[in-house]
Amino acid sequence: MTITGAWRRTADGAGLLGADGTVAASIFAEMSALAMRTGAINLGQGFPDEDGPPEVLEAARQAISDGVNQYPPGRGLPVLREAISRHQQRFYGLSADPETEVLVTAGATEALAATILALIEPGDEVVTLEPFYDAYGGLIALGGGVHRTVRLRSPEFQPDLDELRAAITDKTRLIIVNNPHNPTGTVLPIETLALIVELAHRHDALIVTDEVYEHLTFGVAHVPIATLPGASERTITISSGGKTFNTTGWKIGWLSAPAPLVTAILAVKQFLTYVNGAPFQPAIARGLDLPDSFFTGIAADLEAKRDVLEVGLTTAGFTVSRPQGSYFIVADAAPLGYPDGAEFCRILPALAGVVAVPIAAFCSPANRADYASLVRFAYCKKVDVLERAAGRLAGISSR
Repeated sequence: MTITGAWRRTADGAGLLGADGTVAASIFAEMSALAMRTGAINLGQGFPDEDGPPEVLEAARQAISDGVNQYPPGRGLPVLREAISRHQQRFYGLSADPETEVLVTAGATEALAATILALIEPGDEVVTLEPFYDAYGGLIALGGGVHRTVRLRSPEFQPDLDELRAAITDKTRLIIVNNPHNPTGTVLPIETLALIVELAHRHDALIVTDEVYEHLTFGVAHVPIATLPGASERTITISSGGKTFNTTGWKIGWLSAPAPLVTAILAVKQFLTYVNGAPFQPAIARGLDLPDSFFTGIAADLEAKRDVLEVGLTTAGFTVSRPQGSYFIVADAAPLGYPDGAEFCRILPALAGVVAVPIAAFCSPANRADYASLVRFAYCKKVDVLERAAGRLAGISSR
């Protein structure tokens, strides 16, 4: 298994290799293939198994029927850029000019890729929290950057503020803030966000936020870092419609930032996908304008699903860290006698007919041991699927 934190450039600079010299591969691909091969319930990869709101799906069908099937503008269709601007103002009081300060991308991953590649030079340092979403390590390596991390420690998964201060220096070009956080489900408090802004100013760094789970928090409000004093002029805010509207396959994402930063990012983005998903863009625009009850409803529904899986994992004997947001819950397999989470995930389909992902897959090699027994389960599934998975997992403790 290749771990993203171990990626390096090939000798000719043409690609990435894992620490063992093999072509870098995603842990999600490995575990999803394992689920298909064994017929296990796939709680490894974070995709829903239910369709999104009918209004959004119908808007996509209508757009196809209306002929919205060719290349959209490079910045995205105006209808979606305007809806993103309204969304930012409606939920957070943020102003973003849809003409110059909003960019539509092929999911949040392309937004991250274009941003990182546009804004770093070889040798620039990029700071992320650790564990980190697997794409970060690969993208930083592709840009020739140096990846620095600040660890989130179980069970609270909050960063030590002194470690944050030590990690962000005059060498730091970008600070990537994933909040709500994947894979741990933690939500950063305002004090941590404020310190990040302070450090960004002190060291003249830019802040990049990954906020794809912005509407999926439980009992705590999502606070975009761009809303904090002094943050908006140096922040690139990234999100997408996939998690909010159960349309992960559509790959419609976006970013908002000051116009000069958007222009720089667009210069790279045009050589990645150029454009994408024309008929899905007005559909996501329709979703962003849905009433408040929709957004509160999806959070409450997901919270209930979290609770179903949490009870099942606890009953099975795992030590569980309760997430405040996202699709994911972290469980410690050590109490069940499995100190190696990666090995546990490989045998879990045989043990219980369930697939999970080891947290070590989201870590740099030097820090992997700190997370060795932890595994991530996704609860963005139908309730009956989660109940079946919980029942299967409970059987582990009786072995």
